[in-house]
Amino acid sequence: MTRNAVQEARGTLRDGRREPGPGADPSDEDAPAPGADGSGGGADGFAPGDGAGRRPGRGRRLLKWSAAVLALLIIGAAGAGYLYYRHLNGNIEQDPLNLGDHQVAEPTPNAAGQTPLNILLIGSDARDTEENQQLGGARETFGSTPLADVQMLVHLSADRTNMSVISMPRDTLVTIPKCTDPDDGTVYPASEGRVMTNQSLGHGGPGCTVATWQELTGIHIDHFVMVDFAGVVAMADAVGGVPVCVDANIHSRDSQGHGSGLKLPEGTHPVKGEQALQWLRTRYGFEDGSDLARAKAQHMYMNSLVRQLRENATLSSPNKLRRLAEQATEALTVDPGLDTVKKLYDLSNELRKVEPERITMTTMPNRYVGARVEPTEDAEKLFRLVREDVALDGKDEKPAAATPGATPSDAAAPDGEIAVQVRNGTRTDTLAAAPGRSSAVAGLLEEKGFTDASADTTSSLSETRTVVRYPSADLEGDARRVAEALGIPSDAVKRSTDVSGVTLVVGADWREGTAYTAPEQDDTTPESAHALNGADDTACMRVDPAFTW
Repeated sequence: MTRNAVQEARGTLRDGRREPGPGADPSDEDAPAPGADGSGGGADGFAPGDGAGRRPGRGRRLLKWSAAVLALLIIGAAGAGYLYYRHLNGNIEQDPLNLGDHQVAEPTPNAAGQTPLNILLIGSDARDTEENQQLGGARETFGSTPLADVQMLVHLSADRTNMSVISMPRDTLVTIPKCTDPDDGTVYPASEGRVMTNQSLGHGGPGCTVATWQELTGIHIDHFVMVDFAGVVAMADAVGGVPVCVDANIHSRDSQGHGSGLKLPEGTHPVKGEQALQWLRTRYGFEDGSDLARAKAQHMYMNSLVRQLRENATLSSPNKLRRLAEQATEALTVDPGLDTVKKLYDLSNELRKVEPERITMTTMPNRYVGARVEPTEDAEKLFRLVREDVALDGKDEKPAAATPGATPSDAAAPDGEIAVQVRNGTRTDTLAAAPGRSSAVAGLLEEKGFTDASADTTSSLSETRTVVRYPSADLEGDARRVAEALGIPSDAVKRSTDVSGVTLVVGADWREGTAYTAPEQDDTTPESAHALNGADDTACMRVDPAFTW
């Protein structure tokens, strides 16, 4: 069903909303307040009670992530006949995948013909129903434009042996591309300068959030799954609790009323519903009270949830599965590629192939820009690892070194008949483009017999590594032959819809000379990504002594 059709069925369109319910307790940790810049709270996007310089909370946002994963894992298991199947399909809300103009090429299949799968998980803070309003608080924001306060990319490797997750802070500054609302045709122009990434959802829907991610990361996104407050809590209750651990008694509340209210005794305990929400929102009382400590607690929760879903035998109850399927389908908005229970079930089967010890969760490396954050150089490295399907846990089998001539080029045309355009991509953040590089390398190709090589001197690009791109399968052999002739490794030959023919972009790794030397790639996950392994069941949050009881 389309977004509007589902909203009409639920009576939640803005022209027919119910009156807002009571707001959340103002002492709740990170309770949102309105912000014109998309922060959801205060002039700087910080919730009441946050100290200056602290990051916005991500408590509800992690619970939304968990709910989305839960939905994918259990949604197809209810199996109650064709009519019920159709009923569940009718619950599912759908929106277009990409509302932008730019498309990112699908990744090149591996030697076995397999391709990775990338799913963007989005948590909406929509306060468009009484239930969502009660959970989200801030009565004055009822009916406001929803924000994408959770954004996490799930990358399933081509061989289905490992999974990587990248979360992006909601206050990350990005450029939102031009997007068109699929319901009314409204065109949202590209943002002037950088704005908070969570605003992308209000530019026509989740498809604009997808477009924003693709513009920033260069990663092709296959699907999205979006969930709101009410769906989060309903599914958190239904799963029956997630075990978490504290190393001492904790009560997250100080003398000034700051804190989530979480109260747990020392040891491991299952949390669900409101208590799960408190766990994920807690900053006061965990370790040094920073947002980094809160993120650590959130990652522990997600890891435990995944293990619980794989091991919990109580999910075999038909009634429980039916209830879970009902709640999951009502909670989700998906792209058309996931708009039936069968499609969601097939996706869940793909995700379940990965063992917890091969799941790696990370946060996009970032640095402060005032009260906001921006991606760092380490973030681009993390994006590259995902683009190239490199496992973030470092456990990939090392392939044989790529060498010139390692890939057969018998499908290529004769050298003199291969049309090649050479572009200068040597510009970097700190260096201007090296002058004359496209002409110099085009001349080098001509000397090697590629007499149809030409230099594009009209543009200056920025490409970290020299790459040969081609638009379609019939030109792959030609592209590989060009790479072979110049000593460019075969893994630098990429299919791309951004080019119309074989195109060599001379990167920043070849600013001078006529001999190309491929740089050694560092494929280790940056420490600043704070990677956490999915199988770590020994983790226990350290409690600040000032918050014990």
